Amino acid sequence: MRGPSGRGPLAGVTVVALEQAVSAPMCTRTLGDLGARVIKIENPRGGDFARHYDDVVGGLGAHFVWANRGKESVALDLKTEVGLGLLHRLLGRCDVLVSNLAPGTTARLGVAPDDLAARHPGVIGVEIDGYGPGGPLSHKRAYDLLVQAESGACSITGHPGAPAKPGPPVADTTTGLYAALSVLALLYERRGASVAGPAPSVAVSLFDTMTELMGYALTYTRHSGLEPDPLGMSSPAVAPYGAYRTRDGHTVVLGTTNDREWQRLATELIERPDLAADDRFRTNPGRCAHRELLDKEIAAWCARHDLVTIQERADRSGVGNSRYNTPGDVNAHPHLAARDRWRGIATPAGEVPALLPPPVISGYEARMGAVPALGEHTDTVLGELGLEAGEIAALREQGVIGGVE
Repeated sequence: MRGPSGRGPLAGVTVVALEQAVSAPMCTRTLGDLGARVIKIENPRGGDFARHYDDVVGGLGAHFVWANRGKESVALDLKTEVGLGLLHRLLGRCDVLVSNLAPGTTARLGVAPDDLAARHPGVIGVEIDGYGPGGPLSHKRAYDLLVQAESGACSITGHPGAPAKPGPPVADTTTGLYAALSVLALLYERRGASVAGPAPSVAVSLFDTMTELMGYALTYTRHSGLEPDPLGMSSPAVAPYGAYRTRDGHTVVLGTTNDREWQRLATELIERPDLAADDRFRTNPGRCAHRELLDKEIAAWCARHDLVTIQERADRSGVGNSRYNTPGDVNAHPHLAARDRWRGIATPAGEVPALLPPPVISGYEARMGAVPALGEHTDTVLGELGLEAGEIAALREQGVIGGVE
């Protein structure tokens, strides 16, 4: 199946997406950024519910605009026999199916891994769910916050007695990226090789992803018997490592990750050779044990100096540092502007700025495609399947397909 022109490492790969919210859309957006054609199947009545989480982007949801650029939207009612038949015709021409529908939905649609192996053996099936099959939680709804709480991530975020969810949707996004990574591995396996049998399937759960990201905390607790406390803007693993107010009202973040860096912070940055020579602070475990004392001394020094002075001195001393920023600060961040990281992308509400994807691949500019209106590409894609204009119009009359919002 041939789609819009555009080169990229995955040019020629077609992905069909049965997706909602963030996890699967992040997977398919990543594949699309790398050149794959992504055909997003949406319910004609409302589409992906993330379209309407809010309306801040000219009537569109910020989540949706972020996770759905470069895709083609086909509005198809899969509860109808005709709509389901059209989905299968699409699958007969694609390479990958990605879904994060409710447990059991792909089986009811006849596109679960076993179904694909029998009917579409060349399609890599990717299923993203909350907890994975076979466990006592497999039946539960799984949203980012719920999984972050279940996996223990909230218990090590925030402050003692005031746990918090990490701000970004970490469970959703990392699960989507693990799914995309798996697709790349399987596409590579098939490339130039004669692989017998149906294409493999991939299953990734938000809970498995988050427990993987909890690796340090789980390992620490298993072997120490201690539950790490949440430390706000700090780390249980190293000290000093935290945020401090400056004289001019900003917040600077200073970090040390080894004994040599600590020595430089103590002697060159805050000019406290007595702290550097103190046996209590000679090693990282000792500094962690006396974290409050060190933070008090560093905070007192930072309170006497402006942010620019602190950062200049820290850079000269080879001490890790950064400025605490808000989203508004980052939108105007000079480092992003200087490196030309913003691009304009088309949306139904007009052009909006979007960041380039993190990987910088030499000789290739990421394809920053448009965010689609609901059903915007329905007629085009069905036309590629061989449907005539009259047939498409009849399906629209019957409510099987939808058009542009």
